Amino acid sequence: MSIKDSLIKKLGINKGVMALSIARMADAMGNSILFILIPLYVAKLPKEHFAFAVPVLVGLLISLFGFITSIFQPLMGALSDKLNKRKVLIQAGLGLIGLSTLFFMFAENFTHLLILRTLQGIGVAVTIPASLSLMTAITAKETRGGSMGVFSTFRMIGFAIGPVIGGYLQVHYSFDAAFYLGAGLIFASMLFVQIWVEEIKIDVPEKVTKRLKVFDLSLYGSGILTAALATFVMACCFSMVTTLENEFNARLEMTAIGFSIAFSMLMVGRLIFQVPLGHFSDKWGRKPFILGGLVLMALTTIVLGEVQTMSQLVIVRLLQGVAAAGVAAPAFALAADLSKTGGEGRQMSVVTMGFGLGIAVGPMLAGVLAVFYFELPFLVIGIASLFGAWIVYQHMPETVNSDSTIFNYSRQSAE
Repeated sequence: MSIKDSLIKKLGINKGVMALSIARMADAMGNSILFILIPLYVAKLPKEHFAFAVPVLVGLLISLFGFITSIFQPLMGALSDKLNKRKVLIQAGLGLIGLSTLFFMFAENFTHLLILRTLQGIGVAVTIPASLSLMTAITAKETRGGSMGVFSTFRMIGFAIGPVIGGYLQVHYSFDAAFYLGAGLIFASMLFVQIWVEEIKIDVPEKVTKRLKVFDLSLYGSGILTAALATFVMACCFSMVTTLENEFNARLEMTAIGFSIAFSMLMVGRLIFQVPLGHFSDKWGRKPFILGGLVLMALTTIVLGEVQTMSQLVIVRLLQGVAAAGVAAPAFALAADLSKTGGEGRQMSVVTMGFGLGIAVGPMLAGVLAVFYFELPFLVIGIASLFGAWIVYQHMPETVNSDSTIFNYSRQSAE
């Protein structure tokens, strides 16, 4: 075996992982274009029946997406477990996301935006549990952190490129040009999935299938719940800046392009550190990286409210990317380590639901608290995140030995 093949094996890279990762990258590019455009689009369109400040409306729109995604993910996770078919659900979700992105160009008021974001949230809720359930099925426990790191890295490449492209197209061309490209990239990801991803049916005992319930409390131990809390804290911290794009632009004298560059630095940080930190979690344990990432995320969130220049904003967002890299792949790998056969979709959906709730709560709190003064949301969410890190420290189990082997009792304890 060559050095290259040995490295690929250690990182948990196989054909299925690469196929899902590349498709996820294209999807993320198309979806993230909207991150930069939504605050500007809300400020442009009429706000019929919504007499609130623009930051509150932006927070509401972004939070709605997160809440809808979180509500529907357990249902879609149960559906993927019940049908034992993941590829068709991934395609259906991507199709809904792509169409709703395209229809942004026809929105005439804030109500239309609410409807479209609801449809996007449902589409993401259909796609993510099926994707992660499939990732769980095609990865080995000993290299799962690396596999999840590769999957997250490709996703972050998409998220890093998308906002910059969106900001450029909005400044130099139009909103519609950005919506066309965003939808086109999502439809391209559907093509990649169709060609490259193979459907895998998990061998589930008949007795497990017969007693399948959407909300089965026996599936959700302390490991799954604390992994969900970790992703909630992470997403809450890094998503809140989207609501305050207009305020950052005014304070730091930036355009949409400048903000999009700073915004994307979080993805750059994850891009650089996601795979190595995921791989190291296979060797040294999931919990230390998750905990360290949460503490760094909380501290950088507090600092965000104090930045005075664009360069400072870029540096802090880069550090948030490092923090997110420490949380994401190890948290998903830990949840997959603890998953039960036949319950992967529901268990992984709880972790992604935590992420969705973070995407919802962070921007909403930022929009409401910023009405009082700009620094307040960063202080409140940063301090609350430190408390969340303490809960993870107290209650999250470890699933990896120091000699890089997964504890035998980890899956048994989940069962």
